[in-house]
Amino acid sequence: MASPENVISIVVPVFNEQDNIDNFYQEVVNAMEPLAYSYELIFIDDGSSDATPFILERLVNADKRVRALIMARNFGHQVALTCGLDHAKGDAVITMDGDMQHPPEMLPQLITKWEEGFQVVQTVRINTEGVSWFKSFTSGMFYKLMNAMSNVQVTEGGSDFRLLDKQVVDSFRRFRERARFIRGMISAIGYRQTKIEFVAPKRFAGQSKFSLKRMLHFALDGITAYSKTPLRFAFYIGLALGFSSIVLTGHVVYIRLFTDEAVPGWATITASILLLGGLQLAGIGIIGEYVGRIFEEVKQRPLYWLRTDLNRQQNEGNE
Repeated sequence: MASPENVISIVVPVFNEQDNIDNFYQEVVNAMEPLAYSYELIFIDDGSSDATPFILERLVNADKRVRALIMARNFGHQVALTCGLDHAKGDAVITMDGDMQHPPEMLPQLITKWEEGFQVVQTVRINTEGVSWFKSFTSGMFYKLMNAMSNVQVTEGGSDFRLLDKQVVDSFRRFRERARFIRGMISAIGYRQTKIEFVAPKRFAGQSKFSLKRMLHFALDGITAYSKTPLRFAFYIGLALGFSSIVLTGHVVYIRLFTDEAVPGWATITASILLLGGLQLAGIGIIGEYVGRIFEEVKQRPLYWLRTDLNRQQNEGNE
């Protein structure tokens, strides 16, 4: 049960966000100060190449509630979120992005839902200001496809802006697969969940780092992590084409034995060979994608490693 003695952890992965961090930090402070909770603000720098680590170091030195974990290289947004959840000490943990598209003024709303007894408070984007039609369309199609192929239902418009109770975080830490689709993991993890809708504002500054290539990889991670449908689809296509080839072979034999007609259709035969070859390669590609993920998992390498923990470094220097 939530009480004023509880600590709230706010986990924020950042990558080349030097123009956003100071404003984001101030907005979080403004939202949290009126609340009767202690809090820690954990930034995870995901291998930034700009001034982001230096700004984080300044914030750590100025505010003891701020902690900065500097990753050794860029591991990706989902792994950076995992790193923050691994290091969070709060009784509730809020994950959000640092570009102001996850509004800090919503933090009290998430905490209020937690006080009501919900262990997962998921925010759902009903719209994003300034987003392109293409991105909105592809995002909607991904969620429809994902939910059609998987037993795990992922909320359309769901984001990585959410509150997790400490018990949920402890359960989440046991999930160590490398192909991390956290939205699906949280949907499947259970506990008492609720949703809050919001309109995502434009980025405060800079450009989105979530390119089309990253979007495709993210979608592929989600589908292969929670669905075997592509493998079954390839199998069913193989069965259908195999049956069709038997029927076609029977037709050719019949023409040859019981009629005087020559067997025409060299173009048809060529097209059929190309079609079958293409489908076989596609099926091998689907299998290869799953095998590749098995290969990554069995190596059992760590999900990430840190270059430095600025907060711990500061504390050691003050001793």
